[in-house]
Amino acid sequence: MEKVTAGRDEMDGFAPKFAELNDDVLFGQIWSREEALSARDRSIVTVTALMASGVLDSSLRFHIQNAKRYGVTKEEMAEILTHASFYAGWPKGWAALRLAKEVYEESTEE
Repeated sequence: MEKVTAGRDEMDGFAPKFAELNDDVLFGQIWSREEALSARDRSIVTVTALMASGVLDSSLRFHIQNAKRYGVTKEEMAEILTHASFYAGWPKGWAALRLAKEVYEESTEE
């Protein structure tokens, strides 16, 4: 698991404790527990939770990109989001699927 510094990069001067918790606890301690749940599975759970709660912004895009990087195929992502749409709401599903489509159409050279 690579070290995440997004919290410090974005919030350190404004909300340093939040930045620390984001980088060291959430992405440090929680995401690194791969013996309990793989990063691939954590990505699937995270994408689904963000979509269901209506977080349809750069956070969702980031986690869809992570899921792709961890081996979730575009077919699996489409099925995950289609399934979740029935529970989370159709408009959220549309928005999440649009983001996922963009991510999976991006070059793999990133």
